[in-house]
Amino acid sequence: MYLTEEHNMIRKTVHDFAEREIRPIARELDEKAEFSIELTRKMGEIGLFGLRTPVEFGGLDMDTLAYVIAVEELARVDSSQAATIAAHISLGIGPIMNYGTAEQKAKYLPMLSTGTATWAFGLTETEAGSDSRNTKTNARIEDDKWVINGSKIFITNGSSEINKGATVQVVSGVNSGTKEFTTILVDADTPGFKRSQMHNKMMWRASDTAELFFDDCRVPVSNTLGERGEGSKIMLNTLDSGRLAIGAMGLGLSQGAFELALNYSRQRKQFGKPIAQFQINAFKLADMATKIELARNLLYKGAWLKSNSMPFAKEAAMAKLYCSEIAKEIADEAVQLHGGYGLMKEYDIERFYRDQRLLQIGEGTSEIQRLVISRYIGCYE
Repeated sequence: MYLTEEHNMIRKTVHDFAEREIRPIARELDEKAEFSIELTRKMGEIGLFGLRTPVEFGGLDMDTLAYVIAVEELARVDSSQAATIAAHISLGIGPIMNYGTAEQKAKYLPMLSTGTATWAFGLTETEAGSDSRNTKTNARIEDDKWVINGSKIFITNGSSEINKGATVQVVSGVNSGTKEFTTILVDADTPGFKRSQMHNKMMWRASDTAELFFDDCRVPVSNTLGERGEGSKIMLNTLDSGRLAIGAMGLGLSQGAFELALNYSRQRKQFGKPIAQFQINAFKLADMATKIELARNLLYKGAWLKSNSMPFAKEAAMAKLYCSEIAKEIADEAVQLHGGYGLMKEYDIERFYRDQRLLQIGEGTSEIQRLVISRYIGCYE
């Protein structure tokens, strides 16, 4: 119902790329916790960084569903590379494309659509996760410049040598006892702006995760994204789109884990026959396939709604919740089907099992998704 020839083309292109370029090195990158600039560049060369960018800025201007399919196919092989693309497009490019001035778009979008540069989304802080309005990072205006002080944590694409900056939410004032939030574009080379790579992650070990620090960081007022005081709206609206991308990561990881489990179950023999032929395992695999199909339909509906400029926030929250939760279930069942081998790093399912754990936390926890959904269905007046 939703898919066109263009969608099928992007699926095949990304599927083949992931098998050819990513799968052979995914385990090594995970083991070394290495963000690959070369692989990032290659993803840019096939157009992945510019999937959603308008043609006038060097992009492909494809719809949300094409983007979701691309992230899904990457996550089917390696969540780290899917995370790089998803965070860059939804959280990096998205706010600039949707709220930037003509000058800001002309400056940043061509550069960010090539695979040679990444951009970060500076929202999360040590005391501002699910409670995004508890932001402590602040900014004041002096001599036509924002002076920013504070820090951000768990920021994807924030510290590599190809990172060019971040969109940062700050407290820009207090009106009648209420915080005023503003978003500011901060270039990586701005004095007073320090970026530090975070190490020893359990998951997405080949993606770039950073802490950001601002010490009297001075940024031109012209770098304000949107209107002053609209920061929280801009950031939260951006997360609505990001939920579809995280849903795509959950779907892709589920598909990849299922394929690993199915292939292993067909080859592994016990009591004289493949373990896939034991009813308990066959039914387990049937349930996994059914959940994946349900997740795909829900996610694609949300992406189709957004592509057609229809309300999609409820469906995005549902898709993010369901795809994340089934990724946990399917990765766990896939490890069980592998038995002891599923606990060994030589088998890719071990990496899939670790990578899925962030999906119920990042870009809004499963608990927050349930809160969002409950509001949409009328539980609160």
